[in-house]
Amino acid sequence: MRNRFRRGDREALAELYDEHARVLYRYALRVTGDWAEAEDVVSATFLEAWRGREGLRPDGGGLRPWLLGIATNVMRRDARARRRRDIALARIPERGEVPDFVDDLVAHLADTEQLRAAHAALARLRPRDREVFTLVVWAGLDYEAAAEALGVPVGTVRSRLSRARARLRELTDAEARSARPRPTPDMPVPGRFAAARSLTQEKLG
Repeated sequence: MRNRFRRGDREALAELYDEHARVLYRYALRVTGDWAEAEDVVSATFLEAWRGREGLRPDGGGLRPWLLGIATNVMRRDARARRRRDIALARIPERGEVPDFVDDLVAHLADTEQLRAAHAALARLRPRDREVFTLVVWAGLDYEAAAEALGVPVGTVRSRLSRARARLRELTDAEARSARPRPTPDMPVPGRFAAARSLTQEKLG
């Protein structure tokens, strides 16, 4: 699979997508707290993986750590872009009351209190600690794979994870009490997921 993908085999790309897209989606959803943004992260991850395939080492095991590392970088970049956008918007003078069209989106996320509680707690961690926690705890990577994904030593992963867990213990109870516990769907419906794959393939074309 690895060598086929490096050579530009589109069938290998399709297989890679089918094998890892759902894991990437769950990881991105838990980090971002937003379905649409998580789908965008998955699409951007495979686009960047395809464009950078020649830089992939020919030896090694599975590609999940590599893909999760790309997804982490995508979300870092998106977070920086949002901060720049928010700063720019804050400099724009107010021009009276504007209709709020966010209510529909809030209604769409009415059953995500638990996800929001977790996301709110995670948002208060240091970014590097948060990345390690989400990769190990939510994406299911072991320490070595998380270290590979982030390009840091294993010892750094261990120390960041320990710090993240200690801090989350202080935050999660308070966040959870402010949110009603309801089941949180963490996967898009099959039709939307298939559409996301089609969109990625179309962009690669």
